[in-house]
Amino acid sequence: MTGSTPPRKRRFSLWRADKGPQDGPQHGARDDERGATGTGAASLEPAAGRGDLPASVEVTAPAARGRAAVFRQKARHNARRGGARMKAGLGYLADRIIELAPRVPVRDLATLRRQFPGLGPEELADKLVAGAVRATAAVGAGVGAAAALPVPPAMPAELAAEVTGVAAVELKLIAELHEVYGVRPPGTLRQRSTAYLNAWTEERGIDATKPSTVSAALNSRMKRELRQRIMKRMVRNLPNLMPFLVGAAVGAAMNRRDTRKLAARVRDDLRTMQVPWDALPELPALERPADPLDMDAVTEDAIKEFERPERGDPRER
Repeated sequence: MTGSTPPRKRRFSLWRADKGPQDGPQHGARDDERGATGTGAASLEPAAGRGDLPASVEVTAPAARGRAAVFRQKARHNARRGGARMKAGLGYLADRIIELAPRVPVRDLATLRRQFPGLGPEELADKLVAGAVRATAAVGAGVGAAAALPVPPAMPAELAAEVTGVAAVELKLIAELHEVYGVRPPGTLRQRSTAYLNAWTEERGIDATKPSTVSAALNSRMKRELRQRIMKRMVRNLPNLMPFLVGAAVGAAMNRRDTRKLAARVRDDLRTMQVPWDALPELPALERPADPLDMDAVTEDAIKEFERPERGDPRER
């Protein structure tokens, strides 16, 4: 009709508009942009202060804290158990060295001068050091060769055998150096062996003119220091267990170096208190041990000593 309103500009009448559900607003209905609401209208309040939302779940549950506490307790228990076994093993090895010390055969000055005629004190001491260096290098090479194909359960026994063999050779060297420099400590065979063992532990010479420096009895302090010396020596000897005969070369080189270093320290101390041979009083011959240690097979003896069934495994104590 001419003059009527175009259809695009007509307004819908109110009775045709969507008035929503007949039963009123639907609470809990989902809004595409704001989600579901409980009142029919989206709320802008923070979720923490609203009571119409479910409570949040705690991330750190008590069960997780309990498992962490159990793991810590097991770690502490294993550390204490390992420390107790290591202490027992070191104590066992220290006792074996203490037992072997009186069995080490020592040559007195008269015997040494007969075996090496025409040598003075320093030349004779050089000969003794060279022989001890060769012996400890042979011990290291022998243990390294035995560990060419390493077996983990046998490693502690191999390290113990090496430390015991090297200790026997170096104890013999220390005792004979005291004879060469004319400062034999007083006392019986066992008392002198204890004094030499103390000198080996502290890497120093013994001043026989000062009784305070001569420890003839094994007290708790000496045993503690002996265990510490053994532990340091075993840690340094760990590379000797490398496979494919590499450990043999490493063990020989390390033992050679350590023995030379020990001999140099002991000789420096003994030179300060040296007594010339022509001023030495007539000394009695050294008594022989009742069961002398075979120095040529000291490594095999140490391994057999560790594998004696009546002794048991020190790691199981």
